[in-house]
Amino acid sequence: RKAETASYRRALHAQLAVLLGHGEDTVQELRRRRPEELPDPTDRASLEADRSRALRLSDRDRRLMAKIQQALERLEAGTFGVCESCGGPISAARLKARPVTPLCIDCKREAAREAADAGA
Repeated sequence: RKAETASYRRALHAQLAVLLGHGEDTVQELRRRRPEELPDPTDRASLEADRSRALRLSDRDRRLMAKIQQALERLEAGTFGVCESCGGPISAARLKARPVTPLCIDCKREAAREAADAGA
């Protein structure tokens, strides 16, 4: 069990490092090119679209980083691998595929069904 915990911790920290690198790259790219430096309106529009996409991806990365931090906190608290909804175990296969998950597959399916019903 200790080896599994260490393995998840390493994987989560590695994923966090990659995301932090993406954030630095995004900041550098946004600083490097400014729309007002481009005389052609089409080039400016293209740059703005690229910047918008980069910011959306950066926001997605930020949300994932928060989930990684929460998973690391669960590791420290000894609750990693325990479903936050039903209290049952989260399968090793699910944790391996998505180590940030706080829910077992059954509770995740139920939450997705409820979200779909609320959106309909």
